[in-house]
Amino acid sequence: MTVADLLVTSIAGGIAAPAGFRAAGVACGIKKAGLDLALVATDAPVPAAAVFTTNKAQAAPVIISKSHLELSQGRARAVVINSGCANACTGAEGMATARAMAASTAERLGCDATDVLVASTGVIGVLLDRDRTVHGISAAAAALAREGGSAAASAIMTTDPFPKEAAVEVTTAGGRFRVGGMAKGSGMIEPMMATMLAVVTTDAKVSAGVLQRALNAVTDVTFNAISVDGECSTNDCVFALASGASGVMLGESDVPVLAEALRHVCEPLAIGIVRGGEGATKLVTIEVTGARSPDEAKRAARAIANSPLVKTAIHGADPNWGRLVAVAGRAGVDFDLENARVQIGGVELFAHGRPFDERSAEASQHLQGNEVTLRVDLGTNGPGAARMWTCDLSAEYVRINAEYRT
Repeated sequence: MTVADLLVTSIAGGIAAPAGFRAAGVACGIKKAGLDLALVATDAPVPAAAVFTTNKAQAAPVIISKSHLELSQGRARAVVINSGCANACTGAEGMATARAMAASTAERLGCDATDVLVASTGVIGVLLDRDRTVHGISAAAAALAREGGSAAASAIMTTDPFPKEAAVEVTTAGGRFRVGGMAKGSGMIEPMMATMLAVVTTDAKVSAGVLQRALNAVTDVTFNAISVDGECSTNDCVFALASGASGVMLGESDVPVLAEALRHVCEPLAIGIVRGGEGATKLVTIEVTGARSPDEAKRAARAIANSPLVKTAIHGADPNWGRLVAVAGRAGVDFDLENARVQIGGVELFAHGRPFDERSAEASQHLQGNEVTLRVDLGTNGPGAARMWTCDLSAEYVRINAEYRT
């Protein structure tokens, strides 16, 4: 089986679209209004994988979920997520609450607590109301359904302007399987695995090891290729569970196939996080070529994505190509100014040491749209290339984050 053999079709259902999964989203009063607790579950423990934040200030749910995956040897039956409180930097009490979330879920589903993965998102440094959360878990367990994907996707939002969910059906020579997913994230976004959370499900039959390798590969080009504000959260994590209910078996040699199938769900979820970034008005795609290596290309792309000067210029539709050159030159990668090139929306504004400012009006027109493309060739003639997604930086972003706790 090869990637070229895949036929991928978008379907409805989100996180619960693959066979063997049910989901729910309920309101339990953690947030002032709206759904705030999600549960995704299978009928029995299944292979699971995860990628976690690289931030050394890790929230209690991250610590507990890491431990549970290790103790269960890469298996899980459920993922429980609350929004409205990150349960981060909350000491022993926060750890006890994260454990209580797992234990309560396990009691409702009839499994071991170590078979439950936990995630939280919201304000850092605030104790999570344990009684409300446990009550919400009971309600969510009772509401689990194949039709519950949309409610679960809504329940994990904080400042997100819209829910993010996706699902596909993959046709292969060996049969059909499905992948579903949901994600949240709007601010404090620069996952470096790695306030972003995502859950991906599949009914393909795979081992935990195969699932982990595929998840690592797809995370690198999706969730690790986005940035809203360059801030790596204490809570970032991506979980993947595989029910095996389709009967389609994928082994070690099929990791690229599974990764490609996951990409069709993870990429739109990742782009959705950026599109819904706090205060964002534009989705920005950054393409870097001509690097010595893919790693150097990605480092340059990330530097551009996180530059406040670049992001504010985009917000103001100012085709200031000099900011792109400056960032590329200080990104800590090989860079040749004489052979470098910069394009905004396909309009070349700088090439081989020469500016083309007479084309600025055309480039500015492109920047006035809600989808922007920036292309930078580092000029080394190397084969390295990378792509990242980011958004503009607006006054609304400042307002949201200046008032986040107050």
